[in-house]
Amino acid sequence: MMMKRVFVALAVVTFCACSRTEARQARQPLPTDVVATVGSTGITLAQVDERALEQPASNFGSIKLSQALYDARRQAIDEIVANTLLDQEAKARGVVRATLIEKEISDKVAPVGDTEVVNWYQANQARVQGASLDQVRAPIRAYLIQERMGVARERFLDTLRVKTAVRVTLEPPRQMVAVAKGATRGSASAPIEMIEFSDFQCPYCLRAHSTIEQVLASYGDKIHFVYRHYPVPGHPNAKPAAEASECAKEQGKFWEYHDRLFANTSKLSDADLKQHAAALGLDTAKFNACLDSHKYQSLVDADTKDGDAAGVNGTPAFYINGRMVSGAQPIEVFKKLIDDELARKNTR
Repeated sequence: MMMKRVFVALAVVTFCACSRTEARQARQPLPTDVVATVGSTGITLAQVDERALEQPASNFGSIKLSQALYDARRQAIDEIVANTLLDQEAKARGVVRATLIEKEISDKVAPVGDTEVVNWYQANQARVQGASLDQVRAPIRAYLIQERMGVARERFLDTLRVKTAVRVTLEPPRQMVAVAKGATRGSASAPIEMIEFSDFQCPYCLRAHSTIEQVLASYGDKIHFVYRHYPVPGHPNAKPAAEASECAKEQGKFWEYHDRLFANTSKLSDADLKQHAAALGLDTAKFNACLDSHKYQSLVDADTKDGDAAGVNGTPAFYINGRMVSGAQPIEVFKKLIDDELARKNTR
């Protein structure tokens, strides 16, 4: 039982978020629809669903059924595409797939040393659920080897994708998010609209803040970024901070104030909020009157209501052209989705 719990702990991927639109597609895809191509080889939805619908629902947590179905199908597409690329390369070399994998992937994975096992164990105490090092040494080693195998496999597949064009045409579910007068960056005509629902007191929003700055710097005028408020009930200072940021926006200093709050997440009392305004050179009399009167309470409440309607259940939550990303995810997650959206725009 202990070993089973450890394997589960190592396998489960959790979203990092502070907890608290209907999906729209042009039409429902048919089993005969081609949803991906590898060179001239088409992959139909029926082939994909043969794999996708066998996955346990628990793999996808509490997300909406439409998103879970898309995720299952997309995982199946990625696996079918990978196998197709491997089979084509193996045939070109006159070998079977297993031989190709052994030569190009397995043989290039370095063994995992005892020091690496110990280091992983010490850095992941929560994931091993109190098990001793001796109890989990073998599964940790297997996990690290599997992780390296995955990296090596992706590197090799990348070389195959360069030689053979791969295109995925399965349309993802998209959420309708109500339009509001949130603070924005970038042109409204940009090909990517990125909406964030956030909370100034949420540690995961703070973690995501630097990631989003990197994303915006990387993609420049390709992104229209919209900030929306979603103060979580368990964070008593989050709603006043959200209202204060709108008071700063009144004086043209929303983003400066926004950045200052995330740089001082332990200083969000009313007195702190007023001090931040003074430090930024705002008209303090005007700002203080705005904050004390709760002038923007209804705006913050409206943002929260719109977030609820769109399916937000924690912060941070992002909608990239309507596609949801939940939690403080690595920058690679955002880049993969944004690149996919830009590719879709360029092929239409």
